[in-house]
Amino acid sequence: MQYALILALALCGVAAQALPQATAKRQIPCKTPENAASCYWTHGRLGVYNGNPSFRVGRIGTTKIVGIHSGPGAQRRDPEDGEHPEFPPNIERLVDGMVNGHRIFADFEICPFAPEVRGEMQFGCIECARKIFVNRFH
Repeated sequence: MQYALILALALCGVAAQALPQATAKRQIPCKTPENAASCYWTHGRLGVYNGNPSFRVGRIGTTKIVGIHSGPGAQRRDPEDGEHPEFPPNIERLVDGMVNGHRIFADFEICPFAPEVRGEMQFGCIECARKIFVNRFH
């Protein structure tokens, strides 16, 4: 009887983990009604670089680079937002453990703040990411 009760409690715990969990809401929204139409998916690599913004996504197959901020207008609220932008939860966990040389490859949904200009870094935010792979090299 005790084993059955322990087994039932363990199964309830496993079932509770399988239920969708509420994700933490971002303090600064990335995708807004104003920029939603310009958001796009791209396969890229997220890395840490010297300069501002520190986090940048290189769009694979192009020479385009997107400097990452938390969201539209974030730099006005916090001049150092480019040094510590807000990321989606599945990327935030990986960014916290990044060291020099590590890159996160993924399909990113990027929401740009302005139209692309040839030869210039574009600025935007990462709304979400999927198919994530971390390349840890030395």
